[in-house]
Amino acid sequence: MNSAASPRFIHLIAHRGNARDFPENTLPALQSAIDLGVRFLEFDIQLSCDGVPMVVHDAELARTAGVPGNVLDMSAAELAGVDVSEAQRLGDRFSNVRIPLLRDVVELVAERREITLFAEIKRASLRRFGHELVVQRVLETLRPMRSRCVVISFDLPAIHMARQHGGFSVGWCLSEYDAHSRLKFEALKPEFLFCDHEKLPPGGKLWRGPWRWAIYEVDTLERALDLGARGADFIETMAVERMIAAFRHKSAASAPA
Repeated sequence: MNSAASPRFIHLIAHRGNARDFPENTLPALQSAIDLGVRFLEFDIQLSCDGVPMVVHDAELARTAGVPGNVLDMSAAELAGVDVSEAQRLGDRFSNVRIPLLRDVVELVAERREITLFAEIKRASLRRFGHELVVQRVLETLRPMRSRCVVISFDLPAIHMARQHGGFSVGWCLSEYDAHSRLKFEALKPEFLFCDHEKLPPGGKLWRGPWRWAIYEVDTLERALDLGARGADFIETMAVERMIAAFRHKSAASAPA
């Protein structure tokens, strides 16, 4: 996925799986991304009330399940029965799509040695249950994947614990791209930095260091190439199939006749 405008090789991360076309953070969404050839998968983790890591973004169930309820108040068994087919967004394309346990995702990719996981620990769970319990439960489940898993979060203490106590590579998700954040990540030196493209200044190179940049909410080829030219190594997108097609079309158009 190279271009004249971008000397870097840009990797695609499937944001919550192939979430534009499938219910987000579900096994079908993750499997679709794998089937499309994506080697980097991102997903979100919340803890159930009985301490089981679940793959789901929102603490509230309303958006994806269309029902009231809070993930943090429900057991893993209860959550495993919740249909998150996203009927409001996807209509009747899907049915009986369930919230996966984190261990289900580990099993899905266990034999796929080419796959790297970016596992995001959500702050709602950290606030409710505390850093020690949440990080411990997540790392226990991810341990078989440690060599090809990056623990990420907006919460700096959480990723610090993941590195110190679990030996995982870590990524910090920036709330702001500013001098205050720069002081923090230059001290931590995470392997990855994640940032919404809308948080970035309009031009100029991204701050360089031992980390690699992953810029998310990107769904056009033009923006991806611009970010690559500015120093982004990874582009995170929900529009996985569209982005792959755009890169392939550009590659074919620029190939020698």
